[in-house]
Amino acid sequence: MPSNPSDFIGAFMADYFAECDEHLGVIRRHLLTLETAVGDAAPAAPVVDELFRSFHSLKGISAMVELREAERLAHEMESCLRAIRAREIAVSAPTLDALVGGVHALEHVIAARRSGIEMPPIDAPLARLAEVSRAPETLEAESDTAGAAPGRDAGMPQSGRRWRVTFTPSADLVTRGIKVDTIRTRLSAVGHIESVAPRVTGSGGIAFDFFVTIENGDVFAAWRDDGIEAEEAAAAPPLAATPARAPAPRAFDAPIAPTNFVRVDLARLDDLMRLVGDLVVSRSRLEDALLRVERLAPSTEWRTLLEHSEGIERLLRDLREGVMRVRLVPVGEIFRRMPFVVRDLARDNGKRIQVSLAGQATEIDKFLIERMMDPVLHLVRNAISHGIEAPEERIAAGKPPDGTIRLAASTVGESVMLEVGDDGRGMDAAAIARRAREIGMDVPDGELDPRALLEVIASPGFSTRAAADRASGRGVGMAVVRDTIQELGGTLAVETELGKGTTFHIGLPLTLAITDALIVHVGDRVFAVPQSAVREVADVEQDLIRVIENNELIVHRGVALPIVRLARLFGLAEAPRARRHVIVVGAGSAAVGILVDRIAGQREIVVKTLNDPLTRVAGVSGATELGDGRLVLILEPVALTRKVRGRAAMRAAG
Repeated sequence: MPSNPSDFIGAFMADYFAECDEHLGVIRRHLLTLETAVGDAAPAAPVVDELFRSFHSLKGISAMVELREAERLAHEMESCLRAIRAREIAVSAPTLDALVGGVHALEHVIAARRSGIEMPPIDAPLARLAEVSRAPETLEAESDTAGAAPGRDAGMPQSGRRWRVTFTPSADLVTRGIKVDTIRTRLSAVGHIESVAPRVTGSGGIAFDFFVTIENGDVFAAWRDDGIEAEEAAAAPPLAATPARAPAPRAFDAPIAPTNFVRVDLARLDDLMRLVGDLVVSRSRLEDALLRVERLAPSTEWRTLLEHSEGIERLLRDLREGVMRVRLVPVGEIFRRMPFVVRDLARDNGKRIQVSLAGQATEIDKFLIERMMDPVLHLVRNAISHGIEAPEERIAAGKPPDGTIRLAASTVGESVMLEVGDDGRGMDAAAIARRAREIGMDVPDGELDPRALLEVIASPGFSTRAAADRASGRGVGMAVVRDTIQELGGTLAVETELGKGTTFHIGLPLTLAITDALIVHVGDRVFAVPQSAVREVADVEQDLIRVIENNELIVHRGVALPIVRLARLFGLAEAPRARRHVIVVGAGSAAVGILVDRIAGQREIVVKTLNDPLTRVAGVSGATELGDGRLVLILEPVALTRKVRGRAAMRAAG
């Protein structure tokens, strides 16, 4: 037990919010499935049962933390689902809208409690849920009994004595497997739990007060050794007027089977990853030390040392991969929220839009999931506002009236690729170029290629809209999307065809903490280049480098490849060499070669990000430490090539 009661309450609330997020994720997913059953008298029972279970759990845990607004909302949605399951009402569009509205209200209530702000009003969603939950044949009867006391949960006793049951946890009880959830399960099996609330006792400990309606209080005598004290309590006032229903089978009061999942604070995983990073650096130092003593050790002992070193390296790589796998979560955490966004915004814009999801099981670092939520949300909103046409416009263009937004994810090597696309009107590059010139932007003449088009639409302040709406902003959005992706070491590209649609391609590393990199030398300096950004490495003769309009290029695989001299970019002295290495990054017309003196090899590096704005430099994403103690800058190839293109454009304009 924590010595400080406030620490216990804080940890308890953190568990509550985490469990709410899990249940809300299940609810969102199954509500989308339920939407396909609108008009059916008997929707799929497993879907309704899962929704019922999630709302029932949310109601119970919200009662434990005394969040009455969430408890009432979950209770009303549970009642609505009970009516659907009992076939008292059908799944109609108003019913589904009421459930979706109730979920939105529930999310806002939980968010308000988490942020410590004023609770939003819930009267409207409660009234709407109560209205759609009433079967047509019972409307008249219910109007005559509107003042009656609310009915209890399905299967709960309709009569009995009310008890106050106090559970005081202890280390001994925890060792025996008796926790607050254990007591809650016991009480649910024998009676109806009205409310649960934690309480700080006079001695600074924690106790939980359950108010329970139960027929026979004799059961408490057998539980006294389990930290339980019971006393009869006065009758409680009714919570709210809710139509009474016939008891239904108690499907969800049975104890839930244990799961194989453990909820872990992300900060603890960050600490574990830092420790693994320190081990990686120590392993590099050990390798360098072994190379220095190779000539001093006898051959047999040297081979033994080498075998042990290689064994440690294998174990360390397995440990690193194991910790990374623990941090990985399905990208579906982002995708599953988007259909709700699309549903609301499509209705506001008078459009009909379907959402296609693919690759939801693709895994990515939890930190990246949190950071990518807003960029993906903005791309989806842009697709609704700028991309998908109105139904009549789509029909006139020979398209189906329903537009489609595609969200896809896949793993490519050590990277995750995300796609956000639509089958809308596409981008008019000529119109975007005209708009950019009107607001004074420096836009190259001629047709904009995809790279230049992305540069324009991702410029701060650029927008094709004269006024903002709910779905799109005033131009800063795409700039934030691009900057966020670059800060995460990712790439952003766009593919569009007028009249066909637009797709944004996002490339992200699996994790930011530890990665494989190429160690390169330029003059007397050493740099690290993340291997995930490298497409290939090639040798080049100095005599084969051509200069055209102050830009250097080589012929690589039959096409012209622009090259960037890292030494000139950073103002370093180049070593006189007849042959150098070119690191090819990007693909297609965006491919660029980075010229370095030599490549020392591949290393596993620990990434230390540069968070101070005064130390951040375009083209440098962070720093790492090699085994010999030297600090090495980690290059960001995509930002480097963008920086070079910008300088080239300025020279051409001058």
